[in-house]
Amino acid sequence: MRKRTLFRLATATVATGAAALAYASLVERNMFTLRRFDVPVLPAGTEPLRVLHLSDLHMTPNQVRKQHWVASLAALDPDLVVVTGDNMAHPEAVPGVLRALQPLLDYPGAFVFGSNDYTGPVWKNPFSYFLPDREYTEGVELPSEELRDVLIGAGWADLNNRRSTVKAGGRAIDMAGVDDPHVERDDYTAVAGPVSASADLSIALTHSPEPALLDEMAADGFALLLAGHTHGGQVCVPGVGALVTNCGLPRSMAKGLHRWPGSDAWLHVSAGLGTHPTAPVRFACRPEASLLTLIPR
Repeated sequence: MRKRTLFRLATATVATGAAALAYASLVERNMFTLRRFDVPVLPAGTEPLRVLHLSDLHMTPNQVRKQHWVASLAALDPDLVVVTGDNMAHPEAVPGVLRALQPLLDYPGAFVFGSNDYTGPVWKNPFSYFLPDREYTEGVELPSEELRDVLIGAGWADLNNRRSTVKAGGRAIDMAGVDDPHVERDDYTAVAGPVSASADLSIALTHSPEPALLDEMAADGFALLLAGHTHGGQVCVPGVGALVTNCGLPRSMAKGLHRWPGSDAWLHVSAGLGTHPTAPVRFACRPEASLLTLIPR
């Protein structure tokens, strides 16, 4: 009787695990979701400004459903589009990325890159994400310059270790960004300095939300900090949340809108729209884009 009970328990456990894996790989990773947040960063008496935040597409050529869904976000009529990196996951991904972004290129925009805009993903043990000092391994070279040229050609601001004033929604926005800190491509000293007193708003971008970098951005007076990279944990425990962020950010901030500690700045971390190609699963963490409605304080 005891052996029979243990066998039934083991069978039920395996079946539950198989069902969860099937759901995570076949269903939830394709449940693209639009999140909406109000962010109080504008001066009193000013009109709201709508920012569409995209991140971590990790696009491969055959992901047509994702491409169509992202393209449909143009119907939101945003004032500004911001992309915080990891657009590609395949050497031939640029056409798919552009099919997704093409309708959005008609709007003012800005971008930074992530590591997976430069080199492709390689297989890794998922449990290695729990090791903070694991070695980073580069994959095949990706056509980052091809993608960069198209985005710049559309008028979007390249904020990889750069700073620019972007006009959107009738406002002048002081924007700064860094290349990906996750692979030590960031150089905040190249863009550091107090926000412009003549700007109507200030926004800073990074792919990986490293706390030391966010502290510097907030200290310079940037009102809104935008990042991706974490995938929101990608595989989360209901009621617990993310188990890992793959950076120095606390797990409680793995996705969503948060007040950055010790400052007046707001941080929005996108859980992103894709997955690592060798781990194409999401559980309790749907792929997402975010519409941030900036409102008066």
